[in-house]
Amino acid sequence: MPYLLDPGPDRVHVVWHTESPGPVQVVLVGPNVSGLSEAAALAAATGPEATGPGWRRVTAVTTALSRMREDSGSRVPGRHYHKVRRRLVYRHLATVTDLPPGRTPYRVVAAGRVGRATVTAAFRLAPVAGPDQPVRLLLTSDHQLKQMVPANLEKVAQTVGVELDGVLMAGDMVNVPDRASEWFDSGTGRAFFAAFGGRAGHRLAGRLYRGAPILQHTPIYPTPGNHDVMGRWSDTTTLDEQFNDPAPDDWDVTTYSELFPLPASPEGGPRWWSRTIGDVWVASVFATLVWRPNGGYGGEGRYREPADRLATPERWGHGQFLFEPVRRGSAQFAWLERELGSAPARAARYRVVMFHHPAHGLGTHSVPAYTDPVRTVVRDPVTGAVTEVRYDYPLEADHILRDLAPLFDTAGVHLVLNGHSHIWNRFRTPAGVNWLETSNVGNSYGAYDVTSGRLRDAPDGYPLQGDPGGLAPVVPTVAPLTDASGRPLPYVASNDVTAFSILDSAAGVVRSYRFDTREPNSAVVLFDEFPLA
Repeated sequence: MPYLLDPGPDRVHVVWHTESPGPVQVVLVGPNVSGLSEAAALAAATGPEATGPGWRRVTAVTTALSRMREDSGSRVPGRHYHKVRRRLVYRHLATVTDLPPGRTPYRVVAAGRVGRATVTAAFRLAPVAGPDQPVRLLLTSDHQLKQMVPANLEKVAQTVGVELDGVLMAGDMVNVPDRASEWFDSGTGRAFFAAFGGRAGHRLAGRLYRGAPILQHTPIYPTPGNHDVMGRWSDTTTLDEQFNDPAPDDWDVTTYSELFPLPASPEGGPRWWSRTIGDVWVASVFATLVWRPNGGYGGEGRYREPADRLATPERWGHGQFLFEPVRRGSAQFAWLERELGSAPARAARYRVVMFHHPAHGLGTHSVPAYTDPVRTVVRDPVTGAVTEVRYDYPLEADHILRDLAPLFDTAGVHLVLNGHSHIWNRFRTPAGVNWLETSNVGNSYGAYDVTSGRLRDAPDGYPLQGDPGGLAPVVPTVAPLTDASGRPLPYVASNDVTAFSILDSAAGVVRSYRFDTREPNSAVVLFDEFPLA
């Protein structure tokens, strides 16, 4: 399936993937493309003329993706991998220029060996909306092949259609980014592009959900999450083990960058960037972190070293560490501060900042603080033997709450979009900045709020309940879920009820919808709406 990246005033990039380079990889674009038969489309793609009545041909640049692999953990229909093996995947990127305003039909033609060709259905692309035009943006994150993703996207299409102005994806597209099948053809039926292309296949409560062909019509604007970063490369360990083995200054976002080379900035490449989409200005920030997998969330690896490693410092890890800093004085902070003060940002009706980590949140991953770990080594006063290695994360040193949040307040940011905890919740600062996490598509870790009574799995001294940033969660304004006693809940934290949000700049609001997958014939419910201004 094709997907769209980084539209400009008169152009857009069309991307698709194949398992062989193929001699013909082209986009046909024009008002008459929809009416071409498959034979006529193939002839237009391969013939001597690059234009015809109501169509023109744009040739793609083909690149082999450098780190796509499979292993015994892969679920590829008809294929079995006993060890890590490279899987050849080729990216084809065509830049369609000279576009008129509005939507134009297009089709992709990919021809391999003689007699083997794929001609897609007709979709519609468009240049970016002008700076004064209202837009509709889907807000989402943390798909990770979760159980409710196909249903979620199907309900998006039924509610607002597939022709939006952008998908703001706040990280964690898949689980292991170098595993090709998680992107394209996982046997789970929930691969990332399959679900976003209407080709998924997952059954819930007796209903088969296919997702929806959203990315064929709507450009995606992503930001990296922790599941978009690979750990240290190895020829002997599994992809899961490599994913779980990053170290400071030794991690990798190659696959993410090759799949989503745009948008990009000169300073941050595709890791951080800013764009104007109609009357909305968006900045993507690389704010995510990783913890070692040994032990539970509240124990070994993140907060302390396990007892069997205390005597061997070479086996100590790094606690929970940041991939790149966003604190004041860092390159990324300086870039963001400059961008927020730029003419495009100031001219936009609305300003949105997107990153993965939820500094304000009721979920598991809002704790500990978003800061560098402070290691403490405790020794026996007599023998000198190490008795404890502890990692602490002072809340007052949180990069986002201490440095970014005040910047957002003073710069007049209207919305901060996060993910990571697989939950829907939102907050509003005294300065009027809205913080929203809308990533409830399955595998929720729960909400840690007075209404749930749950406490986070963290050591004493950490915020075990509520928002670590001290804000009160906002109860949905239209139709909140309720607890057993009928009390409205300020969150959606469910493996049965999925949620998505739409930014509608014409109305100046963000609307959030929910759908109960246990009742496949039930309606999508608008449960929250709030003004951006």
